[in-house]
Amino acid sequence: MKPKYFAVALLFSGVLFGANDAVRRLHDAAQVITEVMGAADKAIPQDLFDKAECIVVVPGVKKVAFIGGAKYGRGFISCRHRATGGWSAPAAVKVEGGSAGFQIGVSETDVIMAVMNRRGADKLLQSKFTLGADASVAGGPVGRTTSADTDAQMQAEILTWSRTRGVFAGIALDGATLRPDDESNKDLYGTVTSNREVIDHGTPPADAQELLAVLNKYSSHKS
Repeated sequence: MKPKYFAVALLFSGVLFGANDAVRRLHDAAQVITEVMGAADKAIPQDLFDKAECIVVVPGVKKVAFIGGAKYGRGFISCRHRATGGWSAPAAVKVEGGSAGFQIGVSETDVIMAVMNRRGADKLLQSKFTLGADASVAGGPVGRTTSADTDAQMQAEILTWSRTRGVFAGIALDGATLRPDDESNKDLYGTVTSNREVIDHGTPPADAQELLAVLNKYSSHKS
């Protein structure tokens, strides 16, 4: 991210996000999955949801545009346990990304990412991860019975969607960066711990049960 965009992101993140709102974001993430997957004809395709190694949900990504622009959001990643197919404790993430343009305004977007293979999951759990650079990314298809049948979607390690003003669609997020949200992990787990440690060994807090229940509801256990 260019310095001026990052400065805008930091400025607005300090206003828009408090230090103790991780629980609210867990609830918001569960609501996003519930509303998207509950849509009759505008959901993430079921076969993709069932195959996903990890799901990232970032509710309410803020995009602030004034001459240049900046995006900033905080959410969670949960991955499947290989042995059971169930979902891991959620680890907190930040997403950041710049945009150019000559708009003035503020918009809010829910973002969902499906990590389609273990290689992509391993990369995503690094200390910093850039979509399109550290792993291939493509906008995901929409429709419960739709399959990822294009070359880009079949080959992409991560598929991405966004929902703005009720419209849900695949979106390219090349260049956006994800990193651990240490502050939120500390709020939820009592200590600063790596996202890989949370995913591999973390015990889900009570406040995460709603999100995990929703993920289990809308996905099949993998064998």
